[in-house]
Amino acid sequence: MNTPARPTSTPLLRRTLILSAIATGVLAVLGALIGWAVAGQEGLISALVGVLLSAVFLAITAISILIANRWYGDDLYVPIFFGAVLGGWLLKFVIFLVVLATLRGQPWIQPQVFFFAILAGIIVTLIIDVVVMMRSRMPNVSDVSLPESTEDSSDS
Repeated sequence: MNTPARPTSTPLLRRTLILSAIATGVLAVLGALIGWAVAGQEGLISALVGVLLSAVFLAITAISILIANRWYGDDLYVPIFFGAVLGGWLLKFVIFLVVLATLRGQPWIQPQVFFFAILAGIIVTLIIDVVVMMRSRMPNVSDVSLPESTEDSSDS
Protein backbone atom coordinates (compact mmCIF):
# COMPACT_ATOMS: atom_id res chain seq x y z
CA MET A 1 0.00 0.00 0.00
CA ASN A 2 1.34 3.41 -0.97
CA THR A 3 1.37 6.02 1.72
CA PRO A 4 0.20 9.39 0.44
CA ALA A 5 2.69 12.22 0.17
CA ARG A 6 2.62 14.99 2.72
CA PRO A 7 -0.03 17.64 2.06
CA THR A 8 1.24 20.48 -0.05
CA SER A 9 0.15 23.00 2.58
CA THR A 10 2.99 21.97 4.93
CA PRO A 11 5.80 23.86 3.14
CA LEU A 12 3.57 26.91 2.73
CA LEU A 13 2.67 26.97 6.41
CA ARG A 14 6.30 26.53 7.42
CA ARG A 15 7.36 29.38 5.12
CA THR A 16 4.57 31.56 6.49
CA LEU A 17 5.61 30.85 10.08
CA ILE A 18 9.28 31.60 9.36
CA LEU A 19 8.52 34.86 7.56
CA SER A 20 6.04 35.84 10.26
CA ALA A 21 8.66 35.22 12.95
CA ILE A 22 11.13 37.47 11.11
CA ALA A 23 8.45 40.14 10.64
CA THR A 24 7.52 39.87 14.33
CA GLY A 25 11.13 40.60 15.27
CA VAL A 26 11.23 43.63 12.99
CA LEU A 27 7.85 44.85 14.27
CA ALA A 28 8.97 44.38 17.87
CA VAL A 29 11.99 46.61 17.32
CA LEU A 30 10.01 49.26 15.39
CA GLY A 31 7.11 49.09 17.84
CA ALA A 32 9.44 49.42 20.82
CA LEU A 33 11.14 52.47 19.30
CA ILE A 34 7.86 54.13 18.31
CA GLY A 35 6.21 53.19 21.61
CA TRP A 36 9.13 54.65 23.55
CA ALA A 37 9.00 57.85 21.49
CA VAL A 38 5.23 58.22 21.92
CA ALA A 39 4.62 57.12 25.51
CA GLY A 40 7.93 56.28 27.17
CA GLN A 41 8.37 52.98 29.00
CA GLU A 42 4.62 52.24 29.00
CA GLY A 43 4.57 52.63 25.21
CA LEU A 44 7.58 50.37 24.80
CA ILE A 45 6.01 47.61 26.91
CA SER A 46 2.61 48.04 25.25
CA ALA A 47 4.11 47.74 21.77
CA LEU A 48 6.11 44.63 22.65
CA VAL A 49 3.12 42.93 24.28
CA GLY A 50 0.86 43.85 21.35
CA VAL A 51 3.25 42.51 18.71
CA LEU A 52 3.85 39.33 20.71
CA LEU A 53 0.12 38.70 21.15
CA SER A 54 -0.64 39.19 17.47
CA ALA A 55 2.15 36.78 16.55
CA VAL A 56 0.94 34.14 19.01
CA PHE A 57 -2.71 34.37 17.96
CA LEU A 58 -1.92 34.20 14.27
CA ALA A 59 0.60 31.36 14.62
CA ILE A 60 -1.72 29.05 16.56
CA THR A 61 -3.83 28.17 13.50
CA ALA A 62 -0.83 27.43 11.28
CA ILE A 63 0.80 25.32 13.99
CA SER A 64 -2.41 23.35 14.60
CA ILE A 65 -2.65 22.57 10.87
CA LEU A 66 1.01 21.52 10.74
CA ILE A 67 0.44 19.20 13.69
CA ALA A 68 -2.70 17.74 12.11
CA ASN A 69 -0.85 17.17 8.81
CA ARG A 70 1.27 14.54 10.57
CA TRP A 71 -1.72 12.21 10.32
CA TYR A 72 -2.22 12.80 6.60
CA GLY A 73 -3.19 9.54 4.92
CA ASP A 74 -4.63 8.05 8.09
CA ASP A 75 -8.30 7.08 8.06
CA LEU A 76 -8.90 9.55 10.88
CA TYR A 77 -7.06 12.44 9.20
CA VAL A 78 -10.14 14.57 8.55
CA PRO A 79 -11.51 14.40 12.12
CA ILE A 80 -8.00 14.95 13.51
CA PHE A 81 -7.48 17.91 11.18
CA PHE A 82 -10.75 19.63 12.09
CA GLY A 83 -10.30 18.77 15.77
CA ALA A 84 -6.84 20.34 15.77
CA VAL A 85 -8.02 23.49 14.01
CA LEU A 86 -11.06 23.81 16.29
CA GLY A 87 -8.85 23.17 19.30
CA GLY A 88 -6.53 25.94 18.11
CA TRP A 89 -9.44 28.35 17.80
CA LEU A 90 -10.69 27.44 21.27
CA LEU A 91 -7.18 27.90 22.64
CA LYS A 92 -7.00 31.35 21.03
CA PHE A 93 -10.37 32.26 22.54
CA VAL A 94 -9.31 31.20 26.04
CA ILE A 95 -5.95 32.99 25.73
CA PHE A 96 -7.74 36.10 24.45
CA LEU A 97 -10.11 36.15 27.45
CA VAL A 98 -7.28 35.57 29.94
CA VAL A 99 -5.13 38.28 28.34
CA LEU A 100 -8.01 40.77 28.27
CA ALA A 101 -8.85 40.10 31.91
CA THR A 102 -5.19 40.37 32.91
CA LEU A 103 -4.27 43.48 30.94
CA ARG A 104 -7.46 45.44 31.47
CA GLY A 105 -6.73 48.54 33.50
CA GLN A 106 -3.02 47.81 33.97
CA PRO A 107 -1.14 51.05 34.57
CA TRP A 108 1.82 49.93 32.43
CA ILE A 109 -0.32 49.49 29.27
CA GLN A 110 -0.75 52.45 26.95
CA PRO A 111 -3.98 51.48 25.10
CA GLN A 112 -3.36 53.29 21.80
CA VAL A 113 0.17 51.93 21.36
CA PHE A 114 -1.06 48.46 22.34
CA PHE A 115 -3.90 48.62 19.78
CA PHE A 116 -1.72 49.86 16.92
CA ALA A 117 0.95 47.24 17.69
CA ILE A 118 -1.62 44.45 17.46
CA LEU A 119 -3.08 45.99 14.32
CA ALA A 120 0.35 46.27 12.67
CA GLY A 121 1.14 42.65 13.57
CA ILE A 122 -2.11 41.41 12.07
CA ILE A 123 -1.73 43.45 8.87
CA VAL A 124 1.89 42.38 8.31
CA THR A 125 1.08 38.72 8.93
CA LEU A 126 -1.89 38.85 6.56
CA ILE A 127 0.33 40.42 3.88
CA ILE A 128 2.86 37.63 4.39
CA ASP A 129 0.09 35.02 4.06
CA VAL A 130 -1.12 36.57 0.80
CA VAL A 131 2.39 36.85 -0.68
CA VAL A 132 3.28 33.27 0.23
CA MET A 133 0.02 31.95 -1.22
CA MET A 134 0.36 34.03 -4.41
CA ARG A 135 3.90 32.76 -5.00
CA SER A 136 3.04 29.14 -4.30
CA ARG A 137 2.55 26.63 -7.04
CA MET A 138 -0.07 24.38 -5.55
CA PRO A 139 -1.89 22.09 -7.95
CA ASN A 140 -5.66 22.27 -7.79
CA VAL A 141 -6.23 18.81 -9.24
CA SER A 142 -4.02 15.77 -9.06
CA ASP A 143 -4.34 12.29 -10.52
CA VAL A 144 -7.86 12.66 -11.83
CA SER A 145 -9.06 10.11 -14.33
CA LEU A 146 -12.08 11.08 -16.36
CA PRO A 147 -14.69 8.47 -17.21
CA GLU A 148 -14.63 6.96 -20.66
CA SER A 149 -17.18 8.36 -23.08
CA THR A 150 -20.10 5.98 -23.65
CA GLU A 151 -21.21 7.72 -26.83
CA ASP A 152 -19.80 6.71 -30.17
CA SER A 153 -18.04 9.68 -31.72
CA SER A 154 -19.20 8.70 -35.22
CA ASP A 155 -22.89 9.20 -34.26
CA SER A 156 -22.58 12.95 -34.02
